[in-house]
Amino acid sequence: MSMELLETKTLIAYNKTTDFRKYFLNKSRESLHSYEEAVISSMDAVKKAILSERQPYSGVHPQEIADFFSDKILLPKEGKDVKEVIEDIYEVILKNSAFVNDRFCLAHLHCPVVIPTIAAEIIISSLNQSMDSWDQSPSATIIEQHTIDNLCRMFEYPATADGIYTSGGTQSNFMALLLARDNYCQKNLNWSIQDNGLPPEVSKFRIICSEVAHFTVKQSASILGMGYRSVVTIKPNDDFTMDSVALEYKIEELKSEGLIPIAIVATAGTTDFGSIDPLNEIADIAHKYDIWLHADAAFGGALVMSNKYRHKIAGIEKSDSMTVDFHKLFYQPISCSAFLLKDKRNFDVLKLTADYLNPEINEENGIPDLVTKSIQTTKRFDALKTYVAMQSIGKTVYGDMIDYTIDLAGNVAKLIESDPSFVLCTQPTINSVVFRYIADNTPENKTEKEWNDHVNAHVKLNLLLSGKAIVGQTVVNGFACLKFTLLNPLTNFEDIEELLEIIKEEAKKIQI
Repeated sequence: MSMELLETKTLIAYNKTTDFRKYFLNKSRESLHSYEEAVISSMDAVKKAILSERQPYSGVHPQEIADFFSDKILLPKEGKDVKEVIEDIYEVILKNSAFVNDRFCLAHLHCPVVIPTIAAEIIISSLNQSMDSWDQSPSATIIEQHTIDNLCRMFEYPATADGIYTSGGTQSNFMALLLARDNYCQKNLNWSIQDNGLPPEVSKFRIICSEVAHFTVKQSASILGMGYRSVVTIKPNDDFTMDSVALEYKIEELKSEGLIPIAIVATAGTTDFGSIDPLNEIADIAHKYDIWLHADAAFGGALVMSNKYRHKIAGIEKSDSMTVDFHKLFYQPISCSAFLLKDKRNFDVLKLTADYLNPEINEENGIPDLVTKSIQTTKRFDALKTYVAMQSIGKTVYGDMIDYTIDLAGNVAKLIESDPSFVLCTQPTINSVVFRYIADNTPENKTEKEWNDHVNAHVKLNLLLSGKAIVGQTVVNGFACLKFTLLNPLTNFEDIEELLEIIKEEAKKIQI
């Protein structure tokens, strides 16, 4: 026997004496026991955190958390029991997390999650399906496509529509502008960016959006090789919606300068205000000038399920593409989003085949590989969360939850308007309430604006670092403001009354 073969047999024998079964899901008793122990330990730790007397945040300074990990070896020589590891996680991570279910956690578009989706996450992680090729995710591929098809119908897209799950609004908005750019070049310049790179005309391309559109419009333009200067913004109306008259004027102006508007981005639910652009009017303008219209409905798309407020997104079905985030008002765990496309043929500019992944024979035999319409290769089975949530909750209850939070925002706005300590910045459209605290007195060395800016900024910070509340902050027309993002159906009007009193108390403590 050769030495090489002997070494190989020795290695195999060594592996046979090392029991890996408990580390992976399989039929063995050891595996199933480990799986159960890990899942139950995690559940127990989360329940313990929920049942403890806690605030939305512990108030612990970032450095204190960093100090705990400073002497922790990431990869110890010998591993510990998972229960022990989770106990460490409870003490440092769970205790010091932002608790999104708390009534005073109101800063961001960061939602509590419905319980069925937590169960879905366990299944997703346990199965570990990769959504790029069908042979890695057979039933998962079918469920994602089924979910996408149904979403397209919910938004009243035609039978030609299609879509893909993405990591979030950033990726979905990027895909919209990528397809708008590449399809414009294919259709109007007979130019394939896939084959030839950017065309000479790229310096003339322009994307039009509101000044309060999401920052990812500019970010995407930069990544796509068009630069920030390609994004032209429209000053919004007083309610922070796009001015459609100014939009058409801007299109004419750009064309007169020899520039090429290739896309309009309308927003259905701006990050700060929840404002919804006049979708019908913008769609008519986009159609008139044959410009791609993308609807960024990451926030407001959930109104499609509303029993009272669906009309607020009327016209969204006229868009060429849209972004919908499920980790906002659909109450699903991060990350979970979709990009929907009115005409599936526009995905063709992305299409590539790889012999090892999605060979052409698959398509010939009716085998779907989702990688052909995605900018991701490896992709999670996030569609399962949407499927499980919608099947478990149903439209009526989903709609009631959304309607409750919108109604709550409206009532909170009235409460703020009635209080002389606050100024409401604009009437809420969905769930966001933006306002400004006004101090009773101004120090001699400060202007009223300077002092109120200082107080509003420090109120938010002090509430966070004390752990009492997590509220939002923003700047409106140069003035520092506070923001409640009222996504949580468990938050009630009395909670907000109490929080506004806490804000007033904290504001009065602030010094120069």
